[in-house]
Formats: sequence, structure tokens, C-alpha cells
Amino acid sequence: MKVKTKLLLGVGALFLMIVLLTGLGAYYINKSRTDTKNILVANYNSLLYSKNMMLALDHSAQPDAGESFQKNLDLEGKNITEAGEKEAYLSLAKNYSDYKNNPSSEKAAQIRKDLGEVMRLNMEAIQRKSDIANATAENAAFWILALGTVCFLISTTLLFNIPNSIAEPISRLTASIREIANRNYHERVWLPEGGEFAELAQSFNTMAGKLEEYESSNLAHHVINKKRVETLIENMHDPVIGLDEAGTIVFINEEALNITGLVKTDAMGKNVAELAVHNVLLREILQREAKPEAESLKIFADEKESYFDQEVIPIRIAQPGQQGAKDAGKVLLLRNITHYKELELAKTNFIATISHELKTPLASIKMGTQLLQSDKVGPLNDAQHELIHSIEEDSNRILNITGELLKLSQVQSGDISLEITNCTANQVITPAAEAVDAARLAKNIKLSRDEAQESSVALLGDREKLVWIVKNLLSNAVRHSPENSEIILRSETTGNRSRISVRDFGSGIEPRLQSRIFEAYFKAPEAAEDSTGLGLAICKNLVEKMGGSIHVSSVPGEGSTFWIDIPE
Repeated sequence: MKVKTKLLLGVGALFLMIVLLTGLGAYYINKSRTDTKNILVANYNSLLYSKNMMLALDHSAQPDAGESFQKNLDLEGKNITEAGEKEAYLSLAKNYSDYKNNPSSEKAAQIRKDLGEVMRLNMEAIQRKSDIANATAENAAFWILALGTVCFLISTTLLFNIPNSIAEPISRLTASIREIANRNYHERVWLPEGGEFAELAQSFNTMAGKLEEYESSNLAHHVINKKRVETLIENMHDPVIGLDEAGTIVFINEEALNITGLVKTDAMGKNVAELAVHNVLLREILQREAKPEAESLKIFADEKESYFDQEVIPIRIAQPGQQGAKDAGKVLLLRNITHYKELELAKTNFIATISHELKTPLASIKMGTQLLQSDKVGPLNDAQHELIHSIEEDSNRILNITGELLKLSQVQSGDISLEITNCTANQVITPAAEAVDAARLAKNIKLSRDEAQESSVALLGDREKLVWIVKNLLSNAVRHSPENSEIILRSETTGNRSRISVRDFGSGIEPRLQSRIFEAYFKAPEAAEDSTGLGLAICKNLVEKMGGSIHVSSVPGEGSTFWIDIPE
């Protein structure tokens, strides 16, 4: 039988029983209400009228007694419902008429006798109708209980049979599907013939058979693809180590074996953390996972120092038929950048050499212009003074560029020496602020700072280099601030680091340029013509050499905030 038919029959039967139970209850309730109403309307009113007439007869001396008796007598005449009640009423009416014409105790006694007869007839009727109402209630209770019991038995049968008849095939299908998901393509499910589940089971078995056939026919293809991948990894010139989700080495190429000194048979299938206990390079590689911005890894390989950039590639696999991806391990890739490092070193040495060689002739040119301006070699006309002034400005600009190039090459090559000492933020900020006072006052820019706070903020770094960094940030702030504006200079302690920040209210930096602002030779479109694009790059390198970091936050049209974080 189909599931739809089962549900229709079961729910339909239950619905029919509920309708019958409701109809039966409504029928007996209405019947009981009718019996009760008959008692109240027919018999109770007659008793009430008889009682009122008895009271009027007992108080016949009162003026309104006769009127009350006559009124209730008329009402009783309209409410005759029982056998013999009419004869009693007619006798009562005759005797009361005689009593009105000739009152006597004998007539009054006859009237009381007639009233007693009326009351007796109605009392017997109340008792009889009450027995009928009780019998009706008993019948109602019996039939409702019987029908309710039948409904309960049917609903209990449906409760246990219908869900089980639906859930059991689903459970069997679910278990079989789980086996298929685990690549057990031999699994089959068999259900009784007839119904949707039997058709579903047949479709499932057909699918499982096709999957089994497909798996068998594609096994060789999978093996070939696996060999291709292994060959590709093995022939890569960069060291590659593959780990599963538990950290076990699942593949490692020859380049990785060469630099780590491992043997492939000893490394495959071993946990990388256990191997790292006795292998310094592996330990360094694992530690660098938590430091993605760490410097390049220097390794002695191929009888020379080689440089590698480490990249961790997570592997997440989405299982067929499941939502979301599952962690399946990672790949540790070391990119050999030795060639680029050598080119960068050659470039740095070249720039340093050129900068150093240019400084001497530039100094001589500057000295010559100063001698010419002093009139010691003879007077100059206005045009000559203007030419000398232009030569001096160009010489100063070239000297500034060569100085910054030389400083940048020293920082990048590691030739610069740092004198790490303890100092306060005030000892760094004060000389830096004084160095830009002239340029700041020329634009009437206010400098806000808290010297008391500065004296309480401790720094651990090269004081001279820190002064240069803060001066460079202040110079940039002055250069990009409008006249009559303000620069806010703050120092504070955050965690185990100290922070110095410089905020201006200039034009700000566009979001697309903020990520490049610390690159060497990069110049924003609104930068001054004499800007070299090296200042912030040198600041970044110096701060990082001291174990700190430099950051920027800017909103176009509202200004920029540069800050450095230095260890305490």
C-alpha cells in the first residue's frame, strides 16, 4: 500500500470517529437540555402558581389576596401539561368561584384539596422526567465512553503503525546511502513490493550498481592522475611538504628533503611535530605559521645562503552531498627567492655607492654657490643671484634625495646600527617638534601635546632614530595641513607597547592608496614636488628593526593619523 493511501485511510478513519463522537455528544447534550427545560417550564411553574394561590388563600383578609389568587389561577389554566391536571384545575376554579360568592371554611378546605392535587400531579411529573433525564445522561456517558474507547484504540494503532511503516524504510535507505557515501558501492537495499519506498529502493539499487561500475572502470584513471600529481610535486624547484588534518606528512618532494636533511622513507607517514623536535629547520617552519609577516627564511643550501618565503596553503574539501567544506590538511610551500634577494642586494649596494659618490661633488657645488653668494669673488647681478639660488635649491634637493637613498639602503642591507636604550616619549617628541617649529609657525599651525603624559610613557629603542621618525611624521603633517589648523601629538601605553601618534586635519589619503603609502618611491598624487617617496618607507624599516610597527588611518577630507607602536 502506498504511503499516501495509508495516511489517507488512517487520518480519514480518525476524523470520522471524531465527527461521530462530536455528533453523539451534541445529541445527548441537546436531549438533556430539552428534558430539563420541560421540567422547568411545565411543572415548576405550576408548583409556583399553586404555592402563590395557597398563600393568597391563607391571607384572604388582605385586600389584594383575591386578585393574586385569580391571577395565579389564570396562569395555571394556561400551563396544564399533565394527565388529570385539567380536571383538578376545573374543580379548583369552580370551588374558588363558589368561595368568592359564599366564603366558608368548607369551601376553603376544598380549594386546598384541589391545590394539593395539582401540586401532587406536577411533583410526580418532575420525578418521572428527572428519571428520564438521568437515563438519558447514563446512555450518553455509555455511548460517548464506548465511542471514545474505539477512537483511542484506532488512534493508538495509527500512532504506532503509520510512523513505523514510514520511518523504517527511510532508516534503511539512510543507512544504505551512508554506506554509499563511504564508497561501499556493493550496498543494496530491499523493501517489500508496492508503494513509493519500493520504487525508491529500486532506483537506489540501480544508482549503486552504476556507481560500482563507474568506480571499477575509473580506478586506473585515478591512479594515473595521482601519478601525475606526484610527478608534478616531485619536479617542482620549490620545497613542498603536504600534511593531512592530523599533521602527518603525506607527501614531500626532493627539494624539501635536501634543505631539511630528512630521508623520504623516514618522513612519510610521520607527524611533522614529532620530526620537528629533532630538526631545527622544520621547527622554524612550523613556528613561522603563526607569523605570516615574518622575514624571509635564510637557509644554507647548495653550498650558499639561500632565501625562502614561506606560504601555508590550507586544503578544504567539500564532501559530495554535504554542506560546507571540511579541513583536509595543508601544504607548506617554500618559495626560493634567492635570485631576487641577490638582485635586491645588488640594487641596494648600487644605490648606496651612487648616493655616497654623489654627496662629495654636491657638497662642492653647494660650497661654490655659497662662495658666489658671499661676494668674495666679485659682485653678482640680479640674474646671476637668481641662477645661484636655483642651483643651491637643486643641490639641496639632490643632497636630500641621496641622503635618504643612502639611509634606506643601509636599513635594507642591515648595515645600519641601532643603539637600543630606554627613554621616554618626551625625550623623543620634544626635539622632533622643535625641528619642525619653523615650518609649522609659518603656516600658523597649532601643535597640541601633553608633556606630562609624554614623560610617563617609556620606550625601548634607538632614541636618535625615533626622533627622526617622529620628525618625519610631523613634517608630513605640517606639509599636508592647511593654514591656521591643528596637529595633535599623543603618546600612550597600550598593553606592553608604547604608542606615539600624529594626527592632522588635512586632505587625507584615499583608501586605495593607504596600503601603498609605506612603499619605497611611492608618492601620492597630492605629494609635494620635492618629495622623494622614501621617508615613510625608511620610517617603516626603522620601526620594524626596533621590533615595532607603523600604521595609518585616514578619511579623505578629514585628515590622517599616523602612529608607531614600540616595545616598552
